[in-house]
Amino acid sequence: MNEITELSYALDTFYFLICGVLVMWMAAGFSMLEAGLVRSKNTAEILTKNIALFAVACTMYLLLGYYLMYSGAAGGILPNLGFLLGDENTVAAVTAGGEDAPYYSMRADFFFQVVFVATAMSIVSGAVAERMKLWAFLAFAVVMTGVIYPVSGYWTWGGGWLAEVGFSDYAGSGIVHMAGAAAALAGVLVLGPRKGKYGKDGSVFAIPGANLPLATLGTFILWMGWFGFNGGSELKVSDVSSANNMAQVLVNTNAAAAGGVIAALILAKAWFRKADLTMALNGAIAGLVSITADPLSPGALGATLIGAVGGLLVVVAIVGLDKLKLDDPVGAISAHGVAGIWGVLAVPLTNDGASFGAQLIGILGIFAWVFAASLAVWLVIKAIMGVRVSEEEEYEGVDLAECGLEAYPEFTVSKVHGGGSGRSRAEPSGQARPLAPRTE
Repeated sequence: MNEITELSYALDTFYFLICGVLVMWMAAGFSMLEAGLVRSKNTAEILTKNIALFAVACTMYLLLGYYLMYSGAAGGILPNLGFLLGDENTVAAVTAGGEDAPYYSMRADFFFQVVFVATAMSIVSGAVAERMKLWAFLAFAVVMTGVIYPVSGYWTWGGGWLAEVGFSDYAGSGIVHMAGAAAALAGVLVLGPRKGKYGKDGSVFAIPGANLPLATLGTFILWMGWFGFNGGSELKVSDVSSANNMAQVLVNTNAAAAGGVIAALILAKAWFRKADLTMALNGAIAGLVSITADPLSPGALGATLIGAVGGLLVVVAIVGLDKLKLDDPVGAISAHGVAGIWGVLAVPLTNDGASFGAQLIGILGIFAWVFAASLAVWLVIKAIMGVRVSEEEEYEGVDLAECGLEAYPEFTVSKVHGGGSGRSRAEPSGQARPLAPRTE
C-alpha cells in the first residue's frame, strides 16, 4: 500500500467514526426531546428508557444484528445467522490493494451502523411514553434491534431483494425512520391511549409537556447529529468527488430542516392561530427525515422545498392521528413515519436513477415486515408480562412506579433504596413529605 492509499484509508476511517459519534449524539437529542414533551412525573422513566435502549441496541447488534444485515446472499430474502463480528481488516488484506481491498476499517462500518439501529429504536420510545412498562419496552428492544430491523436492513443496504429491485434510500428515510415509526404504530395500537387524552364524544384533550426548553434543546441536538447521519452515509471523503458530495449533503440537510420549521410554523399559525412551538420542533424533525432518503441529488432550494412539504405533512398527520385516537405523545409516528414515506417517494423527483415503482415496493415491503413482526412481538409480550402500567401508576406517574425516583423531586425527602448517591436520609416513616419551612 502506498502512502496516498494509507492516508486515504486513515482519513475515511476517521471520517466514518466521527460521523458515527455525531449519530450517537442524537441519542441525547431524542432523550431531551422526549423528556421535554412528557409530563414531569414521567421524565425519569423516559430517560431510563433512552439510555437503556441504546445499550440494548448496541449489544444486540453486536451479538446478532450486524451479521444478519450484512452477510446474506445478494438478492436474497432470508439473511444468514451469525455471532459477533467477523474478522477485522488485517494489515495483509489492506496492504494487498486491489479492487477488493477495503477503503476504511470494517470496525468503523460497524460503529456507524450500530448507532443507526439505536436511532430506529429511539423513535419507538416517544410514541409509547407515559403508560408503557419499562421492562416490556426493553424486551421489545431486544427483538427490534437484534432481528426486525436487521432483516429489512439486509433487504436494502445489505444487498437483499429490495436492493435488487432498485429501491433507493441514501441514509434511511424508510429503512431507519419509517421502520421505527412502523414499530411504534404497532406498539401504540396494542397499548392504547393515555387516560384523559380522548373524550367519549371524540374530543381531543391536549396533555402539555413539562419542559419545552428541554424539547427545543433536544431538537437542536438532533439537527446537529443529522449532519453525521446523512454526511456519513456518503461512506468516504478522501477524494474530490466524495468531498464535494459530503458538502452538498450537509447543505441540503440543513436546508430541509429549515424548510420544515418554516412550513410547520406557518401552517400552525394559519390553522390554530398560534405559533405552536411543538409543531415547529416536529417540523424540523420532519424536514430532516424527508431529505434523508436523498440529500445529495437536489439543489439547496429543492431540499428546502422537500423539507417544507415534510413540515406541512407532520402537522396534518399529528392532527389526523389524534382524530383516529392514536396517542403519540411526541409526534414520532408522524415525524418519522409520514415524513419518511414522503422522503422515499420524493427521491425520483431529483434522482434519475430511482423510480416510483421501486420506491413504493420498498415502502410496502419495509412497512409490512416491521409492522407485522412488531405487532406479533408486542402481543406476545402483552400475553407474557403485560405492556401497560396500572391506572393508578399512570395517574401517579411511571417515574415512581418503574424507577422509584422522580426527575423533579422538588423539596421532598424519601427513603433511601440501595446506595444511590445524593439521596436524602430516610424519614422514620419512610414516606416522602415536604420539608418544614426554615425559621430564623
